[in-house]
Amino acid sequence: MNSTSAGSVKFSIIVPTHGRPSQLAACLEALSRLDYPRAQFEVIVVDDGSPIPVAADQGPMAVTVLRQAHAGPAVARNTGAARARGEFLAFTDDDCAPARDWLARLANRFADRPDHLLGGAVVNALPDNPYSAASQQLAGYLYTYYNADPNRARFFTSNNMAVATKLFREVGAFDTTSPRAAAEDRELCDRWQYSGRPMTYAPEAVVHHAHVLTLGNFCRQHFNYGRGAHYFHVTRAQRGRGPIRVEPWRFYKNLLRYPFTMSHPQALRQSGLMLLSQVANALGFFWERATARR
Repeated sequence: MNSTSAGSVKFSIIVPTHGRPSQLAACLEALSRLDYPRAQFEVIVVDDGSPIPVAADQGPMAVTVLRQAHAGPAVARNTGAARARGEFLAFTDDDCAPARDWLARLANRFADRPDHLLGGAVVNALPDNPYSAASQQLAGYLYTYYNADPNRARFFTSNNMAVATKLFREVGAFDTTSPRAAAEDRELCDRWQYSGRPMTYAPEAVVHHAHVLTLGNFCRQHFNYGRGAHYFHVTRAQRGRGPIRVEPWRFYKNLLRYPFTMSHPQALRQSGLMLLSQVANALGFFWERATARR
């Protein structure tokens, strides 16, 4: 357990993990270098049923480690949030390394927007891996599309998201309908807006994402995103948010053009991978829908 005293904690950093000790160690190393008063934040690692349990003394600083049977990252984040003592929750993943000023930047935003859901920028830390680069570039395009007005943002990924602890609990935490890392962040953002609460994009709060991908697990990742999208649309319909709405054709046209607008050195290959991601996503969606009907 860390030494932060009750009542003095500003941030609770929640890190779900499952069987990735080297990535977790790098994440904790980055968190230990945060340029923020150590007494004002705690780190909660939620071990989601790792084959080798996470040690409480892993990494350069003491952390609170919670263990649960393998249930997926959404459940793990909720487990951490339920035990958090901080005024605000800051979510990241075990394969992420927040910048030194990450918490300070979030604190500056919360100073005048304590009731907002905040999302920071996520930067690919593996530029030489084409699949990691393409997957992160897709997320970058979604941020450009959904968060064109930073003060009226609509979508954040859960590896760089922050919110007041009280409001997170009031809105109902992450949805755990889907057992996979899929659309729980998208669903939370939609439910947050449905409740009339504001969202703000804070690109100055940066997290570096080092998700090693091959062609096979790139396709599997986006297939699972499609599966999660099915759960998202079912949940959304249950709130009376209407039927599935497909984005206009220009959304997909601009998606394929996005690597060229970013002057990526392998823009043609990246555009092809973006197309592949959408095919895998659609297959996952319809596969899950057919499975649910059966």
